Amino acid sequence: MTTYDPSKDGAQTDFSADMSYGDYLQIDRLLSAQKPLSPAHDEMLFIIQHQTSELWMKLALYELDGARRMLAADRTGEALKMLTRIARIFEQLNSAWDVLRTMTPWEYTRFRDDLGASSGFQSWQYRLIEYAVGNRNLAMLKPHAHRPDLMALLEAELARPSLYDEVLRRLARLGLPVPQAVLERDLRQTWQEDEAVMEVWAQVYRDPAHYWEAYDIAEKLVDFEDYFRRWRFNHVTTVERVIGFKRGTGGTAGISYLRRMLEVELFPELWRVRTVL
Repeated sequence: MTTYDPSKDGAQTDFSADMSYGDYLQIDRLLSAQKPLSPAHDEMLFIIQHQTSELWMKLALYELDGARRMLAADRTGEALKMLTRIARIFEQLNSAWDVLRTMTPWEYTRFRDDLGASSGFQSWQYRLIEYAVGNRNLAMLKPHAHRPDLMALLEAELARPSLYDEVLRRLARLGLPVPQAVLERDLRQTWQEDEAVMEVWAQVYRDPAHYWEAYDIAEKLVDFEDYFRRWRFNHVTTVERVIGFKRGTGGTAGISYLRRMLEVELFPELWRVRTVL
């Protein structure tokens, strides 16, 4: 068999003076960030699963920022593309749990004590995502109080309209009867289900051809929350499978805390409208 040499077809193989693939992606830096604290074989899985999840969350935040800017500028088509991408990002995050679930309870106990009080509960990027989509629980600022830089990021998010707020503002500009009190609400507070907003969505869903832009936005939001809910559910089942009903490493109630999060609805009117139609 003849050995193939790609350089003979013009492929560049000398990168002594040019940027390579590894240089562009900073692969050396990325692959040196895994530093297990124990000799346990499965700690590497645990670290990489969480690090890659944080990378996907960084992209989700980037897209959430873009989607809100596009909605505010009435560039809905571009916003919808970004919302579609966000849903697919959470599909990737869901798949990551499948890999982590290959770790058994015994394997996890071999390094769990080395985690100390660190916990996914403390992920500031996850908190930013929650705040960006409207679940603005101010009590969740506390785990980040020791970092002024993170507090500044979180406070800046709380001062900005959430994704749902931007959507409702866009509906108002489209002529739909979104109440002024909703448009002028305290942005720092988590969204509370609103009967008048539910009626706005009912108007949209009863005549989607007439309100197609609003209808399309609504379905993109439902699609995202569907994947987001699955991510939370997969988190619950993975934790229960690995540690049962033990308390979380960060002191949370573990499974009972995670199950409580399953009850949180980001866009409650969009789920309730299906019942009233």
